[in-house]
Amino acid sequence: IGDGVAFAEDPSGSGGIFVWGQPTWSWDASDPGARRLAAVQVVNAALCRQRDVAEAFGVNETTVWRWREEYADGGMGALLPIPHGPKRPSKLTTEKVDEIRALHYAGKTIAAVAEATGVSTFSVRRALGLTPRRPVSSNLDLQADDDEAGEGGAGEAAAGELVALAKPTERTNERAAACGGVLDEAAPVICEGSSLPLVGSLLILPALAATGLLEAATAVYGAGRKVRGIHRSAFYGLRSLVLCVVFSCLVGEPRAEGATRLDPVAIGRLLGLDRAPEVKRLRFRTAELAGERRADELVMALAQHHVDAHPKEVGLLYIDGHVRAYHGGAEIPKAHVARIRLAMPAEVDTWITDRFGDGLLVWQSAPGASLAGELALTVDKVRSLLGPDARPTLCFDRGGWSPKLFAQLVLSGFDILTYRKYTKTPEPRSAFVDHVFTDDLGHTQHYLLSDRTVRVPYNANRRRFTCRQIVKLDEATGHQTQILTTRDDADPAMIAHAMFSRWRVENFFRYMRAHYGLDALDAYETIPDDPDRLVANPAKRKAARHAGEAAQSITSAEANRRRASFDHLEANRELTDAYMSAQAELEARRAAAKAIPAKVPLGLVRPDAVRIDVERKRIMDAIRMATYNAESSLARLLAPHYARAEDEARSLLREAFRTSADLEVNGATLHVRIEPLSAPRRTRAIAGLCQELNATETIYPGTNLKLVYSVKEV
Repeated sequence: IGDGVAFAEDPSGSGGIFVWGQPTWSWDASDPGARRLAAVQVVNAALCRQRDVAEAFGVNETTVWRWREEYADGGMGALLPIPHGPKRPSKLTTEKVDEIRALHYAGKTIAAVAEATGVSTFSVRRALGLTPRRPVSSNLDLQADDDEAGEGGAGEAAAGELVALAKPTERTNERAAACGGVLDEAAPVICEGSSLPLVGSLLILPALAATGLLEAATAVYGAGRKVRGIHRSAFYGLRSLVLCVVFSCLVGEPRAEGATRLDPVAIGRLLGLDRAPEVKRLRFRTAELAGERRADELVMALAQHHVDAHPKEVGLLYIDGHVRAYHGGAEIPKAHVARIRLAMPAEVDTWITDRFGDGLLVWQSAPGASLAGELALTVDKVRSLLGPDARPTLCFDRGGWSPKLFAQLVLSGFDILTYRKYTKTPEPRSAFVDHVFTDDLGHTQHYLLSDRTVRVPYNANRRRFTCRQIVKLDEATGHQTQILTTRDDADPAMIAHAMFSRWRVENFFRYMRAHYGLDALDAYETIPDDPDRLVANPAKRKAARHAGEAAQSITSAEANRRRASFDHLEANRELTDAYMSAQAELEARRAAAKAIPAKVPLGLVRPDAVRIDVERKRIMDAIRMATYNAESSLARLLAPHYARAEDEARSLLREAFRTSADLEVNGATLHVRIEPLSAPRRTRAIAGLCQELNATETIYPGTNLKLVYSVKEV
């Protein structure tokens, strides 16, 4: 098998290695550890190539490499094949179980029963049916912790028991293989155990699968790690990266730096790995994806999946902009932040949600862009999603007011729904009729509405836009709210309710800011701003200020001259000349200000201006948006099982996501048994939700295991 090295082995399995005819290593058929040691040492001594040794010993080259790693870490003892499974027969025989139950029924405590029968309290609970069993044959390769339990101790574990707070299997070899370029992505391995922290977050998986997030990400970026068009190996693949962000959001840490505040082992269990990626690795992998510049494709892929899955929900679309304030040192454009009523450096994103307020699309708005201007971009994006025959309704606030644009939207096959802007004549009280409408939450809404056709002028009153005006009257205050629409529904109450439900997109922004890091920067990279973009000329503003100062001086002088006249005093010649000189100076300054152009290219006044590069931000937004939509779906499923679901559904889900649970593999199913929650009514609600989720028969990502949810009995 090498220069001067020979391998010999008889049919029984005994053999040896000879170096230049001298027996150097030998082993017996009953000692596989010595055989592995010979293979390791002949390679470590550089007598043969690892590939030739693996071929002679009848194993894969990776196996020989793994033997060498184990020998380097633990010596010869690490090469001994340790059989999995229990080391002795279970102490819980039929007679022992009957004895335990008899003592318990006699009134003894669990601790007293354990001491009397010579078993652990855990075994007593299992005999009494208080702890779920696990088949002996399921996932035996992960039961090292069970094998190490000692006789009679607190950690005593018979076959079929779940280990409390079990730690995942170390994946050192796979990490080394990824570094060596022979592993595309670490496959998930379920860590079975009881009372595992944060495992309640797995409740999101059926709803997340409905969003198509993993499929869309795979379709856009590919399954493996791809850098500059070349696929490379990685321990944390795309699946792990996406799910890590999802689970981090659910437990309250939506930003990458939040990984420092989470237990990496706890998140690793959710991913099927030994630990979650650290902040540096998470940012590095996200930067690699951002380098492909496909974030907008990911958002569109998610939107297309949402449209295909929920065609009725996208018949009404809410459109609004969200301003993200910037507090760094880069010179970026300013925008008005309505929340704090200030203009400051900020980036503006335009969001589109469906009628329930679930996220659909997002893109970065140009500096200074109005909502009316963004509506023009909406036409092409929405049309590409819904197809040429759809006629959706676009709902927006007064920021999108433009009758000329309304006419263009109608010609493009859209209906509009918005509030009327500017002063308008109130409707007479006799025009209002009482309407009753039942919304999608089952609530009865009462509206006093008037309904008539109006013509809105535009283009300096040369044209008219004809539409429907629905006015709501508040009898308590007499205030009238006027709504314009091109929809022709027979019931005006339905249109009014759709307009007043625009608060759903505001709730989307508010919840995403508080729990999903909507305002997070996510990346510090900048890109040059467009130097040819026209901006306000600061020289004109300065000249106008100088002219204003001159006008103020003249105004003060005129006031003094009038006071002199009232006192029967005449202004002297010197004062009159000064006054006339000031008038001439004012006229000169006004002429100079008028000659200065109002706008100039950005490159002339701010050559260092930049924009925030939103590629990484947009990838994270896409994942967070899908997670929010999945949580919304769970909240709607929870409604029949929880009386206060309208007010507390999301807070209940956040509690469930942070709850511990048991994980157990049973054949082709993965059982998730959630610990009871803070109140019985909340526990019952989650139990009902589990039944709804089990009907979906969702597969855990990266495996063939079907998820089965339940709540542990108290």
